[in-house]
Amino acid sequence: MMERRNSKQILIGNVKIGGNAPISVQSMCNTDTRDVEATLRQINELADKGCEIVRLAVLNMDAAQAIREIVKKTSVPLVADIHFDYKLALECLNNGIHALRLNPGNIGKRENVEKVVKIAKINQTPIRIGVNAGSLEKELLDKDIPLSEKMVLSAMKHIQILEDLDFDLIKVSLKSSDVMTTIEAYRSISEKIPYPLHLGVTEAGTMRQGLIKSSIGLGTLLAEGIGDTIRVSLTENPIEEVSAGFDILKALGFRKRGVNFVSCPTCGRTQIDLISLAKEVEERFKDIQAPITIATMGCVVNGPGEARGADFGIAGGIGEGLIFQKGEIVAKVPEKDLINKLEEIIRKSYK
Repeated sequence: MMERRNSKQILIGNVKIGGNAPISVQSMCNTDTRDVEATLRQINELADKGCEIVRLAVLNMDAAQAIREIVKKTSVPLVADIHFDYKLALECLNNGIHALRLNPGNIGKRENVEKVVKIAKINQTPIRIGVNAGSLEKELLDKDIPLSEKMVLSAMKHIQILEDLDFDLIKVSLKSSDVMTTIEAYRSISEKIPYPLHLGVTEAGTMRQGLIKSSIGLGTLLAEGIGDTIRVSLTENPIEEVSAGFDILKALGFRKRGVNFVSCPTCGRTQIDLISLAKEVEERFKDIQAPITIATMGCVVNGPGEARGADFGIAGGIGEGLIFQKGEIVAKVPEKDLINKLEEIIRKSYK
């Protein structure tokens, strides 16, 4: 793994982004922002899962005005997602939003961007330049260059506008639904600017496809030291995005929040219902936020060794299993009692 790219540090609410700050996990509400109570409920659900920054869609002036009350009632840093109408950005700034996301391809004339930046500078509100491959400026679409470079050109043009106004509280994203285009765009811009980068593969798909695409795209960039915040875009409950984000960071060694589940693939040596057992273990202990490892192993060949290396573990046999804690066998129980006994042991130490 390469050393992390050294970027300028900014602050979104109370969360540090860039520099040597931890890589943060973001998600986005799918509620109608005008519905303050529903939106706050989902923000709190995301926060309970560890989400550190939440983005809200601002489709109209009523939504922008609702931001005032939402900001007052949550401590989670919020980003207003603005498309087409710069006046919505101005209203969100007036209502205390912690950061803005502007799409250069559809926000309109330069003078409109300048109006937003002037207020953001007064408020010291960061702006994410959110380039999306599907909504680039028309003059860039006609260029005979790779899509990734069109995305970079779009971002650089709008970074220049902000810099011309002496504004540097900037974060940048360059998202495509194509994994390699996304990787190439981030690699390119990471060498051109000092600002933190928000990673994501946009429109990645439903759970299985979305996880695969995001893991490859985000994982590749993070392993190269590129990226300061992430969102795993899934056509799913946003809570799943947060879990997936932490799992990616955990697999790369960047974050240690929550349980690291280890289980072996099934094979002809397995003489216990390993698939059901592993799924139940993961479900039973998903609430634990402590950075522990729980192993669910299916046989006596590799199982005891792997389970011994975990904080807690099961090694299955014929209709029964051994339970390990910190390398020591602590119980031998029938298969039907394994999960409950494991939970009894774990819950003594972790809630």
